[in-house]
Amino acid sequence: MAAAPALKHWRTTLERVEKFVSPLYFTDCNLRGRLFGDSCPVAELSCFLTPERLPYQEAVQQDFRPAQVGDSFGPTWWTCWFRVELTIPEAWVGQEVHLRWESDGEGLVWRDGEPVQGLTKEGEKTSYVLTDKLGEKDPRSLTLYVEVACNGLLGAGKGSMIAAPDPEKMFQVSRAELAVFHRDVYKLLVDLELLLGIAKAQQLEWVRSHYPGLHARLQEFACRGQFVPVGGTWVEMDGNLPSGESMVRQFLQGQNFFRQEFGKMCSEFWLPDTFGYSAQLPQIMRSCGIKRFLTQKLSWNLVNSFPHHTFFWEGLDGSQVLAHFPPGDSYGMQGSVEEVLKTVTKNRDKGRTNHSAFLFGFGDGGGGPTQIMVDRLKRLCNTDGLPRVQLSSPEQLFSALESHSEQLCTWVGELFLELHNGTYTTHAQIKKGNRECERILHDVELLSSLALARSAQFLYPAALLQDLWRLLLLTQFHDVVTGTCIQLVAEEAMCHYEDIRSHGNTLLSAAAAALCAGEPGPEGLLIVNTLPWKRTEVLALPRPGGAHSLALVTVPSMGYAPAPTPTSLQPLLPQQPVFVVQETDGSVTLDNGIIRVRLDPAGRLTSLVLVASGREAIAEGAVGNQFVLFDDVPLYWDAWDVMDYHLETRKPVLGQAGTLAVGTEGGVRGSAWFLLQISPNSRLSQEVVLDVGCPYVRFHTEVHWHEAHKFLKVEFPARVRSPQATYEVQFGHLQRPTHYNTSWDWARFEVWAHRWMDLSEHGFGLALLNDCKYGASVRGNVLSLSLLRAPKSPDATVDVGRHEFTYALMPHKGSFQDAGVIPAAYSLNFPLLALPAPGPAPAAAWSAFSVSSPAIVLETVKQAETSPQGRTLLLRLYEAHGSHSDCWLHTSLPVQEAVLCDLLERRDPTGPLLLRDNRLKLTFTPFQVQSLLLVLQPPPN
Repeated sequence: MAAAPALKHWRTTLERVEKFVSPLYFTDCNLRGRLFGDSCPVAELSCFLTPERLPYQEAVQQDFRPAQVGDSFGPTWWTCWFRVELTIPEAWVGQEVHLRWESDGEGLVWRDGEPVQGLTKEGEKTSYVLTDKLGEKDPRSLTLYVEVACNGLLGAGKGSMIAAPDPEKMFQVSRAELAVFHRDVYKLLVDLELLLGIAKAQQLEWVRSHYPGLHARLQEFACRGQFVPVGGTWVEMDGNLPSGESMVRQFLQGQNFFRQEFGKMCSEFWLPDTFGYSAQLPQIMRSCGIKRFLTQKLSWNLVNSFPHHTFFWEGLDGSQVLAHFPPGDSYGMQGSVEEVLKTVTKNRDKGRTNHSAFLFGFGDGGGGPTQIMVDRLKRLCNTDGLPRVQLSSPEQLFSALESHSEQLCTWVGELFLELHNGTYTTHAQIKKGNRECERILHDVELLSSLALARSAQFLYPAALLQDLWRLLLLTQFHDVVTGTCIQLVAEEAMCHYEDIRSHGNTLLSAAAAALCAGEPGPEGLLIVNTLPWKRTEVLALPRPGGAHSLALVTVPSMGYAPAPTPTSLQPLLPQQPVFVVQETDGSVTLDNGIIRVRLDPAGRLTSLVLVASGREAIAEGAVGNQFVLFDDVPLYWDAWDVMDYHLETRKPVLGQAGTLAVGTEGGVRGSAWFLLQISPNSRLSQEVVLDVGCPYVRFHTEVHWHEAHKFLKVEFPARVRSPQATYEVQFGHLQRPTHYNTSWDWARFEVWAHRWMDLSEHGFGLALLNDCKYGASVRGNVLSLSLLRAPKSPDATVDVGRHEFTYALMPHKGSFQDAGVIPAAYSLNFPLLALPAPGPAPAAAWSAFSVSSPAIVLETVKQAETSPQGRTLLLRLYEAHGSHSDCWLHTSLPVQEAVLCDLLERRDPTGPLLLRDNRLKLTFTPFQVQSLLLVLQPPPN
C-alpha cells in the first residue's frame, strides 16, 4: 500500500466514501465497531476493597465477594482487587481471544502472579490478549486478577485541576467480557487511519521493579538490546530544587544501579518531564559519563517558544552537552499521521540536522506503547508522502544528530520553563523536609568520615547511608519535592523525612562518640562545625534541668571544640554587645555595631544601616519585612502554576501597632517579637533576632495558615539600583533581570533560588537568605521571598496548618562575594551542632580540613563508593565566586595518597597529586566542581 498507485487508489476510494459518509464515521463505526466479534461474559467476577496498597501475594488471599458489571466501588484512594474467572468457548479454537475490561480508575492485569499489562478507561488499553491463537489443547479456563486504583491521573479531581479531589467519589466496572479479536480488521483500520491522514495532509521509562519475575525479563531484554535503560538518575528528578550534591547522588546512584543490573551505564540524560533545568546540569552530566540530553517539557513554555530543537547546551562552567528537544511537543504521541507531520514541520533546526525523536506511548501515568501505536509506526517506515520513521534506540538517534552537528546553535545558561513556577513554593513542609535532610546527610557523612579516620574501631555506616540517600532521592521526583502530588504521596514523603532525621541523629551521636573516644577532658558537649571555615557564633547550649544558656563559641573549620562550661563563660565579649532599645512610640532598635535595625510598632523594617559606612539599605519612604497576600487562582494546573496576573491583586498585610515587644534584651543576643493577623483564619508570629558579631538580622517565623487560593510573600524594598539580581543555584549562582524589557524577561516574574539572592550596585548590596524556601523574585528594587501557597488540587490539604521557617537580611559593602554572603547563607542553613559526649569530651579544638581561598567551598566529605577496607574518602569542592582560583587544601588527617576523580568516583588517569606537608594545591575555573579521593593511612592499633 506504500506504492504510488495504491495511494492513488485509496485516495479515490476515500473521495467516493466521503460523498456518502464521513471517513471518521467509517473508521469508527464500520471498522472500529468490527474489531471484536463473538463475545461472552466472564464466568465469575468477585472483588474485595482495601484502603491499603497490598502486594499481590497478600491480596489474593483476601476474602473476595461476588461482583458484577455495573457495580460501584471506592471511595477515592482505595484499591479494588477483582478476581476474574474465565472460560473460553470451544468454538473459538484458532482465533485470537481478548479480555475486554473497562472501569474507572487505573488498572493492572496480573497473570500467574506477574503484572502483565495496564488498563485505562479510555483509549487503546481496554483489552488484554489472552491468546493470539487458541489451540486445541490450550486450557479453556484460567484466573486473572485486575488491580484497580480508585483514582485518575494525578488524583481524582472534580473535573478540574484547580478543584480539590472528591474523597467520596465512587468508581464503576462498565465491561468485563471475553471476545474474539479480528486482527485483519485491525490491520485495515491502522492502514486506513494513516491513509486518511495523508489524504487530508512511551518514553521508555527507567524502571526499578519490585517484581522479581518481571525484573529478570527486563534484564534479558536489556542484554538483547530490546530494553534500553535511559535517564541516568535514580528517579525522574526535579531539575531546579535539589541541591548540587543531591543532583550528583541522583546520577551516582542511578548510574551505579544501571551498571549493576543491566551491565551498562546511560550515555543519555533522559528527562522528558520536569519543571526547568539548572545551568549546572551540563557539568554534572559530563562528569557522570553523559554527554547527551533529551527533554520535552520546554514545549510547555507559557510565553516564548524555545528557539531550538537540537542544540548544544552550555552550562555555568562552560561544559557542553548535545541537547535534543523533540519537535512533536509531547512525550505521549500515538503514531498518527498528524503527529509525525508535526514532528517534521515544527523542527526549528531543519537544515542544521534532519533527524528528530518521536516519543510515543503513554507517558503520564505510565503504560508505555500499545500494539496499534507500534503497528502504525512500522507502516510509516516507507510510506509515500510521509516522513521516514525508524524504530531505533537513543544511541542511534544521538549518533545521527552528532554526525550533523557542525552547524548547531548553542544555548548558554539555564533552560527556564515559563510555566509551573508555583512548584517552587507549593507544599512548604516538603520543601523544608528536603532542605533539612540534605543538611543532615551532609553532616552525618562528614562526622562519620572524621570518626573513620581517627578511630580504628569505627565502622562507616555505608549501607544505611545509601538507604537514607535513596529515600531522599525518591522524594526529589519531579512531582514530589515540587509539592504537585496527591495527599497520600505527600504523607509518605514526610514519613521518609522523619526516617532520615531519626536515623541521621542516631548516626551523628555515634560519630561524636567515636571522635571523643580516648580523648582527655571533662564530660559535656562537643560543639561541631560541619562547614569549611572557622565560625564564631552565638549558640544555645543545653544545661541540666532542661534549661539553655546563650554562649559565644568559636569552632574551627570542619572540626570541633569543647563547649564552654557555665563557669568559664567570659563576662566580657570580644565584639560590641547587642543593644536593644524600645522607643516611646513602640518602635525597637537592635544594634550590634555591624548593622543597626529599626522596627516600627507593627514589626515592619523601617531602617537597616551598615554601621561602618552609615549606608541605609531600605528604600526611602518604604518599609521592609512587609508581608503581602495575593489571590492565586491559576488557569488550570492548581498546585503547579502561578500566573502573572496574581501580581495585580497585591494586598499588604497591615499589622496592628503596639504588638511589638522586646524579647532578649541584649548582650550576646537581642530580639523583638510581634503578632500579625494575616486574615480571619490565618496568623503569624515572628521574632527578629540580632546576634553579637553577626552581619545579618534573622526573622524566625511561625505561621498558622488556613487559606484557599492565596499566596503569601514577604518584601524588602532596597536602596539599590541594578538591572540584574543574583540567585544561588547548584554549585554556583546566576543573574536574572530585574526588569520586564522583553517577553523573556517578563516570563521570569517568579523564579527559583536556593539559599540566597542578592541585589547589588557598585560598592553596596542587600542579600536575602533563607533556610527552606525556593520561590523568589526581584522586580525593580524589591526583593521578594515566596512563603506559602494554598492550592486545592491534587491535594486539598496542601500547606494547611503550622509552619516554621527563618529568613535573614544582610546589607553589605562591596560585592556579595567579598562581603561573605555565601558563607553567611551556609551558616544559616548549617547551624553549629551541640552533641552530647558520652564520655570525656576533647579538651582542645581540632580541625580536619581547611581551604585557603574563600572562593572555594568544600561541599562534601564522605567515604568513597569503592574503598578497600573503607579507608578512602571522597571530597567534593567547587568554585563559588565565578572566578579562576588557586587554593591550598589542608588536612590534619593521615593521608597517604590523593587523586582527582569524576563524579562517579572513577580515578583520573593522570595519577596521584603532589601532597606536601598535608597540603594539596588545586586550581579551579569559574564554577568548576572537582572531586578528590584521599587514601588514608592505616589507623594506629
